Amino acid sequence: MIEIKSIINTLSTEDHNKFVNYLQQKNKRKDTKNIQLFKSLANSNEDSKVICKRLYGVEKSNAYHALRKRLFQSLIDFTANKNLEDENSLDMQIVKYILASRTFLLQNKFSIAYKILDKAERLADEHFLFPILNEIYHTKIQYASNHSKIDLDALILKQKENQKKHQLEDRLNIVYAKLKAMLNEVSYQGNVIDFESELGRLLKAHHIEINSSLSFKSLYQILAIANISALVTKKYYTIESFVMNSYDLLKQKKETDKQLFYQIEIVYIIANTLFRNKKFEASLHYIKEMEQLMLLKKSTYHKAFKLKKTLVEALNLNYSNNQDKAITLIESITTTKHNDSETLLDLRLSCFMFYFQKEDFVKAKSISAKLHHTDQWYIEKAGIDWVIKKNVAELLLYIELQEDELFNSRLKGFRRRYTKYLKDIGQTRILTFLKFAELYYLKPERIAKDAFKNELETAFEWVTIREEDIFVISFYAWLKNKTEHGNLYQTTLQLIES
Repeated sequence: MIEIKSIINTLSTEDHNKFVNYLQQKNKRKDTKNIQLFKSLANSNEDSKVICKRLYGVEKSNAYHALRKRLFQSLIDFTANKNLEDENSLDMQIVKYILASRTFLLQNKFSIAYKILDKAERLADEHFLFPILNEIYHTKIQYASNHSKIDLDALILKQKENQKKHQLEDRLNIVYAKLKAMLNEVSYQGNVIDFESELGRLLKAHHIEINSSLSFKSLYQILAIANISALVTKKYYTIESFVMNSYDLLKQKKETDKQLFYQIEIVYIIANTLFRNKKFEASLHYIKEMEQLMLLKKSTYHKAFKLKKTLVEALNLNYSNNQDKAITLIESITTTKHNDSETLLDLRLSCFMFYFQKEDFVKAKSISAKLHHTDQWYIEKAGIDWVIKKNVAELLLYIELQEDELFNSRLKGFRRRYTKYLKDIGQTRILTFLKFAELYYLKPERIAKDAFKNELETAFEWVTIREEDIFVISFYAWLKNKTEHGNLYQTTLQLIES
């Protein structure tokens, strides 16, 4: 049941209608209940017993389980056929050209066959379809001796160049997979890795250089690697010029619908990088570009990227003195179900932080109360960095609401579980921050004394505001605001702008 629901949740409203039509055409009998089952699963959260009883009059039925299996298979077939029609239509057309050319080659119609192969080659080359290009060159070379107009040496050279590009894409894919595995160890398991060193070692080991011959997918993978490095090190300022220069390479290429997914991913990485570097107006510019790309190809990728786009847009709005607009934007999208659970958690934590900065602590608590799973559950879903931010934010909330028991028990648990990890990754500032937060909570009168202010200013190892992580600044703003008795949100904005 869960698998079927997961597949159904990936379908758009238009896909729902198409799938019902698909079932109607497929059904040979009028009493088939697959459409009823699909609509029940798509439009409600009823369990199997309730649906089975409505369809068959009993709570359990072998017929119902058989129907569910057939519906599952129909969903898989529909999804596969849809991808063949939409995403891979070009691939299929080129494959048809290759098959047709081989038929003519076997009939000794070499001139016709090579004209078809030439057309297939142009399309495959334009869309960076290296495996298919290899098949085309293989076929051309195989019959080259039968067609006098073929320059065999030039053809062999083309094949070798294509193989180099294909091998490069394979090497990038391997590097990307290895780095993603390392990221999982750092973010989800809490292991400590010298990530930048590993990144350099892998790129060198796999002989990867950046140039204009890369495909859209290859460019995306390189940018994703850079983004992973920045995520782990919190040094987004180190990758900005690299990301932007890589995008300049991308813009020199012809636009292709085939690689639209990777184009959207690249623009998302750019928007996120610019936000983390506090360039909000520039980031919002790329958010608009991302949205325009999401609408192409009949909005094929709109649902897949909707949450990511909303997250970065809301963060930019919040830190551009448009907090209410940011909150409204998030709340308009988090009320419905989405498959991207990690980004959904990011959105909810962001909304929690926005209300906290707004000093609406009651509303912040209501959001926090819904994040009721264990730390381990959230580490598996969203990573250890997300869990640490959530814990610190909730500790500050307990201080504001004067919930002594919760604050003391959660602070003790946080230190016991994360002190070693934070020391290992060089983020002891979080522990220092919590020490000052605790001092304020125990003796709030100390905050007004110059000695406390001076100690606070010298306790942290600060880099420049340009280089400092925006979320680190946001937490520090809470302490600074306590010493100044001002407005938390405005203090945060002033710190970021200074």
